[in-house]
Amino acid sequence: MIDKVGGHAERIAKYEFDHGKDEVERFLDSVLSIQEHVDYNLLLRSNDAKDEKAAQPSSGAYDDLWGLEDKEKRAEEERERRLGKPPKFPEKPEKDLLLFLMRHAPHLTPWQRDIIDIVRIEMLYFVPQMQTKTMNEGWASIWHSRIMREMGDKGLISDSDTVEFAQLHSSVLTPSRTSLNPYYIGFKIFEDIERRWDNPTPEERDRLGRKPGMGRQKIFEVRELDNDVSFLRNYLTEDLVRDLDLYLYKKDGDEWVVAEKNWQKVRDTIVANMTNFGHPYLVVDNGDYRGNRELYIKHLFEGQELDLNYAEKTLHHVFQLWGRPIHLETVFEGKRILLTYDGERNSKSTLEK
Repeated sequence: MIDKVGGHAERIAKYEFDHGKDEVERFLDSVLSIQEHVDYNLLLRSNDAKDEKAAQPSSGAYDDLWGLEDKEKRAEEERERRLGKPPKFPEKPEKDLLLFLMRHAPHLTPWQRDIIDIVRIEMLYFVPQMQTKTMNEGWASIWHSRIMREMGDKGLISDSDTVEFAQLHSSVLTPSRTSLNPYYIGFKIFEDIERRWDNPTPEERDRLGRKPGMGRQKIFEVRELDNDVSFLRNYLTEDLVRDLDLYLYKKDGDEWVVAEKNWQKVRDTIVANMTNFGHPYLVVDNGDYRGNRELYIKHLFEGQELDLNYAEKTLHHVFQLWGRPIHLETVFEGKRILLTYDGERNSKSTLEK
């Protein structure tokens, strides 16, 4: 990936030379405003499709049966076209906004499509790291601590080195009053898993067949199989929520107040905020809205409202990429609303239920 990034930098530098630094930076800013909206699952589905294709027989007496559903679908689309009913575009909502814009934005030049592709490739590279941020930081913190402690016990580092590391380690693990520290949360959960699997209760031994001393094996298993969402859902226990003093808070007037301390609601909210990496789940619902090539994006609302001011500014950037009016459907204060930017002004309207 390092070689790829170097090549990307060279291509962007060439575009700056050819088209002007300001022009390229303005376009890049617009792309970066929606860089999180990629679909990592497309890579998985692509690999699955290759496997399915490889598994299909190369020839046989019933080759004419392969793809009958696709043929029927194409025939149905052709009938609708003849009846004057245009096929939906895209056929299904698309989560990968960058890919959709790169492929279908009508006015983009080749160098602009290439920049979108560059940003998308680099974003996809970081998706696995984003999926395991809490686990990665907690895992690193545990082993840094244990390695340094063992080196200190064996006299491989000086007392001053030990103290210096302890101070650094303590500052890294300091819990935040207003947000989750992934180093601290991950560290504590891994420690708790190891402790519980090393010392199972009588009930866990009888009902689950756990044997004492399995903690090390268990944390390696979790590290291999889980991501942050499953890690927190499965291992952030009631005792941990209480011991870590986790809670939900909200603003009441000019003050921030504790809104919820029920451990399950706290855990579920943390998990929900990590789904889709904490970003709103947006899909392209229609690339030819009103039959006028306007772009209709839908927010799949999951209880977390958008920052409308931020959303309206982002629509300006998406307009620069699409070149036609942009619409964003979302939910605000319990009502379905439509945010629109037509290239000159923002507007907001309420949609019927």
